[in-house]
Order: sequence, then C-alpha cells, then structure tokens
Amino acid sequence: MAENNILLEVKELKLHFPIEEGLLFKKQVGSIRAVDGINFEIREGETLGLVGESGCGKSTTARSVAQLHKPTSGEVLLEGRDMVKANKTELLKARMDMQMIFQDPYASLNPRMTVGTIIAEPMQIYIRRNLLNMTKAEVIERVEILMERVGLSRFFKNRYPHEFSGGQRQRIGVARALALNPKLILADEPVSALDVSIQSQILNLLTDLREELDLSYLFIAHDLAVIKHISTRIAVMYLGKIMEVSKSAELYKNPLHPYTVALMSAVPIPDPKIERERKRIILTGDVPSPDKERHNCYFYDRCPKRFDRCKDNIPALVDVGDNHHIACFLHHDKVAE
Repeated sequence: MAENNILLEVKELKLHFPIEEGLLFKKQVGSIRAVDGINFEIREGETLGLVGESGCGKSTTARSVAQLHKPTSGEVLLEGRDMVKANKTELLKARMDMQMIFQDPYASLNPRMTVGTIIAEPMQIYIRRNLLNMTKAEVIERVEILMERVGLSRFFKNRYPHEFSGGQRQRIGVARALALNPKLILADEPVSALDVSIQSQILNLLTDLREELDLSYLFIAHDLAVIKHISTRIAVMYLGKIMEVSKSAELYKNPLHPYTVALMSAVPIPDPKIERERKRIILTGDVPSPDKERHNCYFYDRCPKRFDRCKDNIPALVDVGDNHHIACFLHHDKVAE
C-alpha cells in the first residue's frame, strides 16, 4: 500500500510540443505548452475528475501520466515509482497497475479481432514477455469472467466489434482495461461519444467496479454533470494549469475560482423557476494561444475579477481550508488575513 494511501502523485508535470519550421532542416521556433506545470494526487479507491474546456490539456495530461507522451519535465509517481525515469522494462511492469479507457469506442477496438481476442491481448502481451504466468485456458476463463462483469454475455466472445452498439463497445473497452487487474484506470472522456441514457449505464458500471475492485480513476470529461456523478474530488483545468481542486460536493456547493464559477453557471438546473432566474456568467474573449510563455495569471485575459496583481504574477495552487486548493489571488489574500 502506498504511503498515506496515495496511489498516484504528479509533481510539476509539463508537456511542451515543439513548433518547427523548415522543409529539410527543421528548426524549433517555439512550443505548444499543452500541460504547463501541474500538481495533483489520487488516493487508493478514489476518483479524481479532471474537467475543463476543450483544448485545456486534459487528455494530454492522461497520456503524459501513462507515458504515451513523454513529459518535458516533472514527476509521475505511481506507488512511489517515477514513471518518467523508468526504462522500458520498468514501464511495462508499471503499466500492469495502470490502464486506459479511451474516448471513442469505435476507434479504440481493432475491427479485425474478435472481442475475446481484444480483451485477452493485454494478458497475451505480458505472457510473451514472461511477466504473467497464465495458461490458455485461464486466459479464456478470465475473458469470459470479465465480459460478464461488464454486462456482456460470455457467448459473444467470438463476435467482432461491428456487431455491437457504442455502449457495448465501451463495455468491451472497460473489460480490456481490467484484464491485468490494474489499480488505476485513466478514463479519457469514456462516455462523451455515447447517448445520455447509455452514459448513465457506463458511469454506474464504473462506480460499481471501483467499489468491487477497489479501483482508482483519473476521470476526464468536459461535462460537469458527468463529473459530479462519479468523482470523489474534482480538479478544474484551464490552459494547461489547474485552477482549483476540491471535494466534489464542496466544489459544486461553493466554487471559488472565477473560472470554476463561470463553468458552474452553465450547468442546467432541473428546477424551471431557478433555471429562469439564476444568473449565467458569460466569459468574453477567446482562450489565449498556448504557444507563449506566461508571466501572469493564466486566466487573466478572460477573468471578470482581475486586478493589478494578477497582471504580473502567477498565483500558486494554495490550500484555503478543508483541502480546497485554488490558484487565485482573491482567495490567497483572504488566507493571509
């Protein structure tokens, strides 16, 4: 068990994609700062929801944690093991404890492979590398158990992905992610491509699996209602930085950062009277380009409450009480008082 029950710890993670020009002799002329120095942790058995506008760096963060993109700098500690410094063998072993569920259930499954082969593939990879000891019969049995655990009949294992609906395909993706008994699952917008009624089924499945298997999730979404349904804690991301982190119930009850307040004001409320009377916050201006180094608050250009200090300083992510962290000078000053 990890110290203090912390399963994953991310420290000052950065991922900058180079901007190059030239046809034959390429020269780097800048970089896209997709993830620009973020910190968060995930404890055993909890779900950290990562939410923000499209293009803010959520999916890039998940891929950096999984080392599908090599971070520019920072640390990704899985049970104390630094994934960034791990060699290929160490990384392969660590990935047994960390698997991904992808956004598109249609593109993430090989159409030429049967469902049973798709789910068995992670086990076969580790068997071939002598990192997993299972017989062919045991692999088949585990595939059938996993299919039934995610709500699919074991008799469908010889069918192909095109014979399933979108929701069923995502269940196949969940089963594949569970094949190696991981401790952490990185779910990259796993329900955004599904109908609303199917979304709730997949979310309930993921919640049940978390409780049954003691899983932890990094759950990425741009839908605040989805994030609220499944998350233990929520981190709000903007322009490659984390603006606010809090317990799910507290964040929805008392959002503090101006960006989070604006996001929350866009969430529909089922009560028609409240919905008609409440005030929505409309952010003006476009999201700045992430190709420039910033020396002020990342939200400065669009913040309705900005003041002089925000123009020349970057606020740190500070605990303002009850493990509620915020990167905003408005609340830093209150803590100092």
